[in-house]
Amino acid sequence: MVRAIAKCKRARHLPPPRLSARPAGSHRSRGIPLLSYQHIYHAGNLADVHKHALLAAMLSYLTQKQKPLSYLETHAGRGLYALDAAEARKTGEAAAGIGRAEALFPPDHPYRRVLAEVRARYGAAAYPGSPLVAALCLRPGDRIQLADLHPQEFAALKATMAPCGADCRQEDGFPFALARTPPDPRRGLMLIDPSYEVKADYAALPALIARIHSKWNVGGIVLWYPILASGAHRPMLAELEAMEFARALRHEVRFPPARDGRGMSGSGLFIVNAPFGTAEEAGRLSTLFSALP
Repeated sequence: MVRAIAKCKRARHLPPPRLSARPAGSHRSRGIPLLSYQHIYHAGNLADVHKHALLAAMLSYLTQKQKPLSYLETHAGRGLYALDAAEARKTGEAAAGIGRAEALFPPDHPYRRVLAEVRARYGAAAYPGSPLVAALCLRPGDRIQLADLHPQEFAALKATMAPCGADCRQEDGFPFALARTPPDPRRGLMLIDPSYEVKADYAALPALIARIHSKWNVGGIVLWYPILASGAHRPMLAELEAMEFARALRHEVRFPPARDGRGMSGSGLFIVNAPFGTAEEAGRLSTLFSALP
């Protein structure tokens, strides 16, 4: 469902960090409670395919102009995952995700090019998180700012992204987003990708996005959300759509749950200031998902 809404050069000389599959666990940092979500169990699933393919396409378009970009991400994770790790094999989500979908992308698609470069650098089982997808689609003059609160995830993120020149902060993503907008350069994209373990996030996000947009009215804001049988995402989307943001686009893809008891039956993206061509690319993704074997 679509509702209206260059070649990667930056990391040409990245040294290969050690792939880690160690989960984040549960911690506290600076008095803020941290939750147990561990993306290693879900890396490379169909929601990742949806999010990363459209992210790569948007950044590929934006880098066609010579003006520098800012890329910001509020819940960055570790940036690089090992799909042969026990956690990934346990859920089978990568096999049901990128394992089924990759062959449906044309070889010259920006997402397919990123996957090939990541495997060439880090091994056949490596899968990029969105920070690394972005870094491999950006240029040396572009700026990357990333946040993650979990100590172990942040340590892995910092190690993975240091060769890219990324500014990594161990911070709560929502205050991070407000504190770093408008960025310099002002032209750019922000990905907001929480785990939604805190159910209050659904209610908080429309006001947060409105505040970010009021501070950075030229910025692209990309919100990922899960499509749930419970319908927890619906009031949030109704509120976002009522705000009538400029060049807003909502795109959703549906797929069966990866395993019994998994409540997510699809993936959604709500985009403010969607780059030119995003709606057409989203339509192609809809066709691709409908062709999944």
